[in-house]
Amino acid sequence: MTFAKNKLALAIAAGALSAAVIAPAHAASRSEEAAARKTEALEMKLEQMQEAMAAMQAELGRVKKQSTDATAASAKVQELDQWMASVKSAPEAVASKDNLIAVRGGFSNLDHARGYGADLSATDLTNGALLSNNNSNQGFYFGGAFDYNVNNDLFGLMDHTSFAVELGVEYAQYGKGTNQFVTYVDHAVAGTDLSATAANGNKALDSRLRLSISPKIKFMHDSKLRPWIIPVGAEINILGVPSNAVSVLNSGMQFGAGADYEIFRGIVVGADTRYHYSTSKLDGTPTDGFTTGGYVGFKF
Repeated sequence: MTFAKNKLALAIAAGALSAAVIAPAHAASRSEEAAARKTEALEMKLEQMQEAMAAMQAELGRVKKQSTDATAASAKVQELDQWMASVKSAPEAVASKDNLIAVRGGFSNLDHARGYGADLSATDLTNGALLSNNNSNQGFYFGGAFDYNVNNDLFGLMDHTSFAVELGVEYAQYGKGTNQFVTYVDHAVAGTDLSATAANGNKALDSRLRLSISPKIKFMHDSKLRPWIIPVGAEINILGVPSNAVSVLNSGMQFGAGADYEIFRGIVVGADTRYHYSTSKLDGTPTDGFTTGGYVGFKF
């Protein structure tokens, strides 16, 4: 009986001990499961929060970009408004006037006169004095010119240096000379003495016309004062009284230098000196000489 009681007591004690050991283990297992579930829940919330923050950052970036674009557009609009206002308020730009049309005149001096006075020899008559025995080599000239501006940097070689082409026409007059040919014919027909009246024949006006085309180099572009040179130009001389062989044309060259000054809004005054040279005389009629004078021009 006592033994049975002892066995029962041991069994109860063993059960209690087993319950005491198993209960905490079971409780620990449930706690771990609860903690794991909480951790999972927290991780899910954290992921959701990260996704929400990423979405918020993306939206914030989009809003900032729109704001930046709007600010840039507004700045461009303001810049355009300022530019338009400055254009409207600025004075109208005036294009540079570089072409020139001018009238000119002055003094002309031939290297040699056409005639040789009253006492003519046979050699004198063959040297150009037969149709006009004009003993004066000095006279005047007047005419006009047109300068066409090509560029303002001498084809890229020199800054502020213009290259132009000048077209010119000049009329020159050197007085009157006796037409010896007509005089001799008249006296021969009349049978009178030629030597006594050789200088009293018909008079012929010794006039010349000169056409020229020349390159002109003008310095100091954009300045009121414009010095210039003509290195060499081509010209044609036309005689008012023909040569002994009735020739009226010969070709030649001209060299020149001068300067003009703009006095008021495209109106210029200037002065120039030129030397005219021909390779040959017109059957003894001289055309070489120099001219010097002034001009008034208008730029356009």
